Amino acid sequence: MTLTPPTFHDRLLSLGLARVSEAAALASAKLVGRGDEKAADQAAVDAMRNQLNMLDIKGVVVIGEGERDEAPMLFIGEEVGTGDGPEVDIALDPLEGTTLTAKDFPNALTVIAMAPRGTLLHAPDIYMDKLAIGPGYAPGVVTMDMSPSDRVRALAEARGCDPSDITVCVLERPRHEAMIDDLRSTGAAIRLIMDGDVAGVIHCAEPEVTGIDMYMGSGGAPEGVLAAAALKCMGGQMYGKLLFNNQDEIARARRAGIEDLDRVYALNDMVRGDVIFAATGVTDGSVVHGIRREPGWLTTETLLMRSKTGSLRRMSYRTPA
Repeated sequence: MTLTPPTFHDRLLSLGLARVSEAAALASAKLVGRGDEKAADQAAVDAMRNQLNMLDIKGVVVIGEGERDEAPMLFIGEEVGTGDGPEVDIALDPLEGTTLTAKDFPNALTVIAMAPRGTLLHAPDIYMDKLAIGPGYAPGVVTMDMSPSDRVRALAEARGCDPSDITVCVLERPRHEAMIDDLRSTGAAIRLIMDGDVAGVIHCAEPEVTGIDMYMGSGGAPEGVLAAAALKCMGGQMYGKLLFNNQDEIARARRAGIEDLDRVYALNDMVRGDVIFAATGVTDGSVVHGIRREPGWLTTETLLMRSKTGSLRRMSYRTPA
C-alpha cells in the first residue's frame, strides 16, 4: 500500500513559523547595541533551531547559515523538525542585520520562509543582482536588461508620474556608486540602507506606506530568495541574476543544482509554489517594530504572510523578560 505524503497545510503551519521567528528575535534582543555581531547571530541561530525542531515537519534547510563546513547549525542541507508531517523547504536568516543589531540601527529582523519540498531555489551563498517593484504593474514593466535610469523612466511612465516622483532603495556600497549616479540623473530619489536587503525589497510592496517604489542592486543570493518569498505573499515583481567572481562560486552553484549560470530568475522561478513567510523585528524599522521593553516584559511584532491567500497579519507577542 502506497502512503500519501502529508499535505502542506500552510494555514496550520503559519503560527508555528511565527513562533520560530519570535524566538530568534527574543534571543537576540539582549544583545541589541552591545557591539557583538557574532554573539547576536549565534543567539538567534540557537533559538531558531530549537524552535524549528518542535514543528511537526520533515524540513530541509535550503537557504541557511552556509555550507556544513562553515556553519555548525542551520547549515544548508540540515534536516529540521520532528520528522513527522509534510516535507518542506526552509529558507531562513536567523538575524538579518547583525551589524544593525550590534549598533542598534533600524531594520534588524529575524526572517524565515517555508514551502513544499523542492519549490524554493537553492541559491548558493554568493551575490545576486536584484530588481524588485510592488504590485499593480503589467508584467515586465521593468527588466534586468534595462539600465538603472531606464527602469526609473519605465516605472514612472507606468505609474503616470514624473521620474522625480520615484524613490529607489539601494544598499549603500561602493559597488553601487555608478548605478546611483545613473539613477540620480533621472531626478529620482535614492533611499540608501546600510544593511538588510530583505526589508529593502519588502518596502516595495507597500510604497504608499514606505515611500519606496523600486529596489535594485547586488546583495546576497540567499537573501534574494527570502525577499522573493515575502514579495510572493504581498504582490509585486522581482528578478535576480547570480553573480560569479571565481571558479569556487561557480562550483558552489553547480553543487546547488544550477547549470545555467546566466539565467535571470523571475519571482516564480525563485519560489515555485505556495509559501509562508514570517519576519519579527529586533530593532525598530519601517517593516515591523523592534523588541519593546518594559519592566518585566518583552513584546515582539511579527509580520506573518501566506501566498495562497495573500493574507498578512501583524502579530504582537508579550512574554516575561
